[in-house]
Amino acid sequence: MTQLREPHEVFNQPPPLEGANLWRLDLPLRQWSAHYGAAWAAPSLDEYGALAGGPLFEAGFAANEHPPRFRSHDRFGHRIDQVDFHPAYHLLMRTAVAHGLPAMPWREPREGAQVARAAMMYLHNQADAGTSCPLTMTFAGVATLRQQPELAECWLPKIYAGEYDPRPLPLAAKAGVTLGMAMTEKQGGSDVRANTSQARPLGARGPGRAYELVGHKWFCSAPMSDAFLTLAYCPGGLSCFLLPRLRPDGSLNAVRIQRLKHKLGNHSNASAEIEYHGALAWMIGEEGRGIRTILQMVALTRFDCVTGSASLMRQALTQALHHCRYRQVGGKPLTEQPLMQNVLADLALESEAALALALRLAHALDLPGDPRQRAFVRLLTAAGKYWVCKRAPAMIHEAAECLGGAGYVEESILPRLYREAPVNSVWEGSGSVQCLDVLRALNKERDTAEALLAELDGGAGDARLKRHVSQLQAELADPDDAPWRARQLAEDIALAVQARLLMAGASSQVAEAFLASRLDRGGRVFGTLPRGIDAGELLARALV
Repeated sequence: MTQLREPHEVFNQPPPLEGANLWRLDLPLRQWSAHYGAAWAAPSLDEYGALAGGPLFEAGFAANEHPPRFRSHDRFGHRIDQVDFHPAYHLLMRTAVAHGLPAMPWREPREGAQVARAAMMYLHNQADAGTSCPLTMTFAGVATLRQQPELAECWLPKIYAGEYDPRPLPLAAKAGVTLGMAMTEKQGGSDVRANTSQARPLGARGPGRAYELVGHKWFCSAPMSDAFLTLAYCPGGLSCFLLPRLRPDGSLNAVRIQRLKHKLGNHSNASAEIEYHGALAWMIGEEGRGIRTILQMVALTRFDCVTGSASLMRQALTQALHHCRYRQVGGKPLTEQPLMQNVLADLALESEAALALALRLAHALDLPGDPRQRAFVRLLTAAGKYWVCKRAPAMIHEAAECLGGAGYVEESILPRLYREAPVNSVWEGSGSVQCLDVLRALNKERDTAEALLAELDGGAGDARLKRHVSQLQAELADPDDAPWRARQLAEDIALAVQARLLMAGASSQVAEAFLASRLDRGGRVFGTLPRGIDAGELLARALV
């Protein structure tokens, strides 16, 4: 009797993508980095692209599958407030710190340094977004620390050292340090003026002086950082402080972790609720000027939210393109099917527009002495964070749909990318907060509108952008119901700038597709590019 065997042949599946060099896969990233003065960094970015697509990519899966664990006490009963991480997390952090992600533009300022660092962050974030949180806060915290020279003298060399040292040691014994942030409280959220934490001077008052803090924080990002930027009230008002996790004598500071947050995504990173029980801290900046002091850090973390969302979009696009390149339906690859071409080309367009805006902001950060560039950053960081971070979840969802059911299972990275996407929109001020900040910048700093209009150049000869700019000018001149219209205004600003950037730095086909679909006639979902768009050229640009 013949024994029947159940056949199982695997076919019509894409080959594995793991191990790919994410820098070499990404023609837009290579071109935009060079466009904004970071061509010199190509060898370093090439090296990091191989890491991000290889060992770091693998580590990203492990770090998210084994999230951090909180231990309040050791086995002898001593309070330790320790968060333990999987070795993959430490590999991600060690690699990123060694390559200068928290310190590169500060330690080695030169033309294109911020652009090079943003490009590297863009690569790292595709492997794991959770570790990007402490990397971002350390990078951004430098701007605030520099406002207090005596603290900067102690802390900045350890940030610039390029050494990842997770050991619980005081500053003097550390090879390198990372910074976290603890600003919001449960009753206030983004309204930090509603905070209730109190600071009492331990002697003389004022900048650089020691205080003890009592209060709570609803979100403390990366609670195993070596120090935190935080806000508390003094007699003179809300002030900014640097609060170390360990005191100079090596004892634990009086910071008690209540619990770790169980979050939608960002699983490799720890976020905690904490309390201060007379915690030692040093004031940064003037008493009562805490918000102004910490704003430089906030602005840079918001910038990294734009870069982070753009990078998640790119990895989603990479996965969708790879799958559709090999998956056949009706005897032809999906990339040759007209409707899928429309979808993929639209996704590629959205990805490149987000990247162009992120690196344009980085380019402006490379020019801190230029008032117009400072004004551009002030306005477009808020508008860009609103728009790019808002677009990311929908774009990633569409990319996952390109894979069908395969994009919905956890073995794929698409579910993780989709869970990660909302955090950039929520963190450092949600969408509405960003839109109100756009209004604030326009109303209080006149040079922001001037910088915007100079960037747009009256439409640069394109009738569609010219019409959009004229409408935008009318919106800017109309103060009535501005808060009601703030989201539309922020969207219009971001789209106008993205269109102008693509006209100046992308291929003519990319610019034409964006103008035709975003400013002229476009649908409400991806895959509705109008007739006449050269989808083949867009896909060739994205499919390296």
